[in-house]
Amino acid sequence: MTKNMGGVDRALRVVAGIGLLAFALLSDSTYAWAGWIGVVPLATAMLGWCPAYSMVGLSTCSRA
Repeated sequence: MTKNMGGVDRALRVVAGIGLLAFALLSDSTYAWAGWIGVVPLATAMLGWCPAYSMVGLSTCSRA
């Protein structure tokens, strides 16, 4: 697994992931469960690797 995500991409994923998890934990909505998908962008940001980017041959990492 080579890194294929740059710093800006990773930061945006962290913000989106935290926002989605906050929705899941703090919302009284019937659809609050959908916020748990925020785990995915957080995990890919921590790893610096996105499987979808790998499938299409995309890289936002400056050194790749």
